[in-house]
Amino acid sequence: MTESTTAEDIARRLEDAADESERPRTRKRVSDPGLQVLGVRMGAVFDIARQAQAMDVDQVHRLLDSDTYEVRMVAAAVLDFKARAKGLTDGDRRRLFDVMISRIDRFDTWDLIDRAAPRVVGWYLLDKPRDVLFELADSGDRWRRRLAITAAFWIIRQGDLDDPMLLCELLAADPEHLVQTNVGVALREIGRVDPQRLARFLDQHGGELSAVARRTARAALKKP
Repeated sequence: MTESTTAEDIARRLEDAADESERPRTRKRVSDPGLQVLGVRMGAVFDIARQAQAMDVDQVHRLLDSDTYEVRMVAAAVLDFKARAKGLTDGDRRRLFDVMISRIDRFDTWDLIDRAAPRVVGWYLLDKPRDVLFELADSGDRWRRRLAITAAFWIIRQGDLDDPMLLCELLAADPEHLVQTNVGVALREIGRVDPQRLARFLDQHGGELSAVARRTARAALKKP
């Protein structure tokens, strides 16, 4: 597919790939009861997105307008594929970042966030202030908080730990399971870069974490 690929093209392809027997399995992953589910296997969704990654960003906005889960997932995956492309300028990354941040209300399922946030948001912020992540982490909306810590995955991957550690501290006592799970992942990845720093964090804040987050984080400290 090319830049001329439209949101309508994507919707038709997804409808053609829909399998009614797949709907119950997909519905289990979708926490927003208002989202419609077609029942398209994730492999097929990502294949469609991969083929459409050259589509214009304006069409990605139109995909995000949809109330169908798989259509929004294509949007998230297209943004992710675009962010992986070689030779992107800072302006290119800013445009992708702006799409996700300006349409953050449309990323209201855990895997929509997980698919796009690390490279689309985290990668753009590698050499920039991360105020937006701290604002999201302070939000009353669980998806914004999950996006904040998930975007930090890419920052951690580059060995930059200070802001991700602060985000983990802010979210250590978060009451939302779907935030805690990714706090645990962030801490585990921090521990793989700097085990001593993770150990100190767990000594100070381990009691605030959920059991799941604590167990995930400690996995980085186990000897192979």
